[in-house]
This record gives sequence, structure tokens and C-alpha cells, in this order.
Amino acid sequence: MTVALVTDSTASLPPEVVAECGVDVVPVQVVIDDVSYDEGAEEASPACVAAALREKRSVSTSRPAPAVFADLFRRLADEGATEILSVHLSSEVSGTFESAQVAARHAPVPVTCVDTRHVGVGTGYAVESAAAVLAAGGTRAEAADAARARSAAVTSVFYVDTLEYLRRGGRIGGAAAVFGGALAVKPLLGIENGVITTLEKVRTSGRAISRLEELAVAAADDQQVEVTVAHLASEERALALAERLADRLEKQLDGRAVRCAELGAVLGAHVGPGMLAICVAPLLSDF
Repeated sequence: MTVALVTDSTASLPPEVVAECGVDVVPVQVVIDDVSYDEGAEEASPACVAAALREKRSVSTSRPAPAVFADLFRRLADEGATEILSVHLSSEVSGTFESAQVAARHAPVPVTCVDTRHVGVGTGYAVESAAAVLAAGGTRAEAADAARARSAAVTSVFYVDTLEYLRRGGRIGGAAAVFGGALAVKPLLGIENGVITTLEKVRTSGRAISRLEELAVAAADDQQVEVTVAHLASEERALALAERLADRLEKQLDGRAVRCAELGAVLGAHVGPGMLAICVAPLLSDF
């Protein structure tokens, strides 16, 4: 049996990890001024999206059509795959998982679709766990179980300068009930049961980022973990945060670097410039 692994571009996997895992990445679309681009295209870079948002231009996102997945599944089968595992961001915030499911029903080989109930780097860590299981000779079902288990164990916390972009896209979820119209606060958010939820509200960005750090350290506890700091148009703050986490979590990281990367354009379109996120994932070998 040859199992092909698929995910979407919101998983935020570094190019070297994509190559190492042998995963096929389906781009989600970014729509700027009514023109649609694949995530990763030069015209829809994180910098372009951040600039468009600051200029109050029209920015939205669109899931891949089922036909995109159908074409990929056929190609993978033609190339020798006998099974496919397709791992995606939460179905609560995107229709990407649904598109994969629709295509899977008519694929020429069996396809398992996994809803990680997570977004961004959390989905990426789930993909990495699935890839590790497959590389070790595990089955499609075992790899799917590993992806679900790891995503369930991941903690993602993030700070946004304003809730306005999440409100525009209708993705505030439970946060709306807490904040209502109070969009001026500095919110700390998380992912619970696949949706964005409010953790705390803070009045200044400095205090919010400090509290974000504390929440990540608490999530790591005494576990061996991997950690990623993501940002949109806030590299200096992200690098400083990653450095502090590397010092504070030295024992839990055991020599592993804290990844630091700019968030992809699709997720960036919904959180806006200035966003900082920390993803804490129990060590891959535990799944």
C-alpha cells in the first residue's frame, strides 16, 4: 500500500518540511479587490495582504473547489498512490475540509479526510505526525489517528491588534458574545472545538504579549514540546517573543529551536497586521 499525504496551504508548513514529509499542498485562495490568487503567489504574499488591509481594500478568502481536490486525487492515484490521507484546517472556520470530502467520494482510490479542528501551525503539526507514522510503515488509519490526537493536544494562543478583521470575516465565534462592540481591547484568543474563542481581554499590547507568553509557558508545563511563533507584519516582536520562549522552555525544548515565521496570507487576511500567535505541540514522537 502506498499512502499519499495531502493538506492545504493554511497548515503553514515550511518548504523544507513539505519536502521532507512528501506532502501535497492544495492552495486556498486569497481575494484582493475581487481578484483571486492562490496562497503563495507573489501577488498575495503576507506583505501584500497586510498592506491591503491597512489601506482598507477588499480582502477575503475562498476555499479550494472540490474539483481541485478531485484533480489532485486522480493525479496521485495515477502516480501510484493506492490510498490518500487528506488533513485540513477546522471545518468550523473554512469549507476546505468539505471540499476534500466531496472529492473523496468519487476518488479512484480510498481517501480519508481529517478535520484537525485547528488552524495554521496546529494543523501543520498534525500533518507532521501523520507523515511520521506513514514513514514508519503505519497505515492510513493509524496516520489519521495520529493527526487527530496531535491536533487535539496542541495549544494555540494568539493576540490581535483588533477584532475588526475577524468580525468582518464572521470568524470571531464565541469571542463576539464576550466583546460585542468592544473592538478597541487587545484580545487574547485560542482555538477550542474548532472555533476561535476568547481567553482574556487586555488593555495594552505590551501586557497582552506578556500574557500570551505566560499562557504558552503554562501550556508547555513539564512536557517535551515543539513551539512555533507566527506573526503578520510584526517580525521584530515575534523574534523577541521566540527568543524569550526559547530561554524559558529550555528543558521542554531539549535543544529544539523555536520556529518563527510569518503567517500565510489566508489566515493573515482574517487576523490583520500585528497578529502574534504561539503554538505549543507535545513532542511528535508521543503520537
